[in-house]
Amino acid sequence: MVAVTGANGLLGSFVIRKLIDTQTPFIALKRENSDISLLNDVANKITWRDGDILNPESLYESFSDVTGVIHCAAMVSFNPRDEEKLLSVNVEGTRNVVNACLVLDIKRLLHVSSVAALGRQKDQTRIDETNLWKDSPFNTVYGISKYKAELEVFRGQEEGLSTVIVNPSVILAPGNWDKSSAKLFKYAWKERPFYTDGSLNYVDVRDVASIIYQLYFSTHEGERFIASGGTTTIKTFFDTLCTLLNKKAPGIKLSKGVLQIVAKLELWRSYLTGSAPLITQETARLADTFFSYDNHKVKNALQYQFQTVDDTLGWCAEFYRKQTELKN
Repeated sequence: MVAVTGANGLLGSFVIRKLIDTQTPFIALKRENSDISLLNDVANKITWRDGDILNPESLYESFSDVTGVIHCAAMVSFNPRDEEKLLSVNVEGTRNVVNACLVLDIKRLLHVSSVAALGRQKDQTRIDETNLWKDSPFNTVYGISKYKAELEVFRGQEEGLSTVIVNPSVILAPGNWDKSSAKLFKYAWKERPFYTDGSLNYVDVRDVASIIYQLYFSTHEGERFIASGGTTTIKTFFDTLCTLLNKKAPGIKLSKGVLQIVAKLELWRSYLTGSAPLITQETARLADTFFSYDNHKVKNALQYQFQTVDDTLGWCAEFYRKQTELKN
């Protein structure tokens, strides 16, 4: 029996669908009163349990009778005001999951991390799983939190837990476009005029769910695997997406200097209004950087072929077109 944390989230919901499709016994974890609408169409096939990764006692109860855990629950944010919460959810939460597995003698843990946990340095252009973490202005608070979470998983491995880590890049998926990476689709739909230099490393959510499933049931342990479908420029990404959505693509390039000024203004606006800043100092600092992530390890280990970006964007664009038609 597999327990999936964060099962009601964007990635977690696709992991659940994969388990349903393969008829794998599982239980789905969520926090009490969480939104589970992403799985409404398969609700009759899901056994839910309430469990909060920040509440160890609730994990001991929700992990009863399970033999392994797929840990998807996490927080993604580049808002400087969220630093404390990021470290709490991503580091302390993962520590609690690892400890619960050890106490309950759960044999297997697959941890969903991020390519941000691999670290970035100024002169690097291509990064793989062997990259050593170094303090750098190109590392975000989110990346730091995911790196420290990985240390908790490695500790669990040393204490006898069989672990494996998946490091996805930006996950593209149909969903609530007010959250996470789905905001990219809303930006294109609203025909926002601005874009920046820089690269976007992307992966289809269906690929991540499939890789998670295969690695969980593999013999690999004490390793991490990059899940990234490829790299494109931000301009090319929006040009392709906007064509699929029949929208005007962003045409005004913002320089890094302008972005840094906008980030400062956004910081003040967010403090005054209580809303999240659209651009932060972290995102402005990374605006003109070009990184790519090497996916050869997972491709070779699983004989895996990723979805093409055209297939992924076409699938997502069709979903958002239908959603807006329904609203209208």
